[in-house]
Amino acid sequence: MTYVRVLPVVIVSCGLTILASDTPLQVRATVPPGPMEPAWTKGIQPISRDSYWNAVECGKKGGARPLCVFPDTDFCKNPDYTFALFTPYKQVAYEVWQEVRAKREPPTPSYGDAQKTRITIGVTQNPGAKNPLTALTIRRGGKAIPPATQLLDGGGGRFIYDFAPFAPTAPITIELTGKSRTVTCTVSPDVLKILR
Repeated sequence: MTYVRVLPVVIVSCGLTILASDTPLQVRATVPPGPMEPAWTKGIQPISRDSYWNAVECGKKGGARPLCVFPDTDFCKNPDYTFALFTPYKQVAYEVWQEVRAKREPPTPSYGDAQKTRITIGVTQNPGAKNPLTALTIRRGGKAIPPATQLLDGGGGRFIYDFAPFAPTAPITIELTGKSRTVTCTVSPDVLKILR
């Protein structure tokens, strides 16, 4: 009869803990299903006569959450953060929508104010998420584009960008760096075209 001696195994910890949440999370940007009326395929851009009047018509649609006013609903959906995009188009459409929804006469929003508006990405940390945001960067063609200004607050923040990174000519990646992991969101040119 042969005997096998079993030796005890000792595991030494070096103080490194790897958590499942340390791994990067990759998501794809989507827009809500359904028709976006009035139609728009030029993407986010500075306000122009064409985009201004398109936005006014969009706001007149009324309803609870018209897709043309809120194409960013569930944009880059992930368990850590919620996105909101604020653009010159949305500024005009939202102002008209608020009045129409309240059953008041549609206003004529300030064209000058809309011309001064750039793109703001608002990021809110989701309830229960434990990954406060530390930075947001857009990557286009391998090049990192930091925001023109940023304000980190309450686990999220506001990030202001110029229009060039959002041109619907090539995909972009929005990189959200948190304390425990990074969330990256790929935005295709088809989605960029629909954003307003």
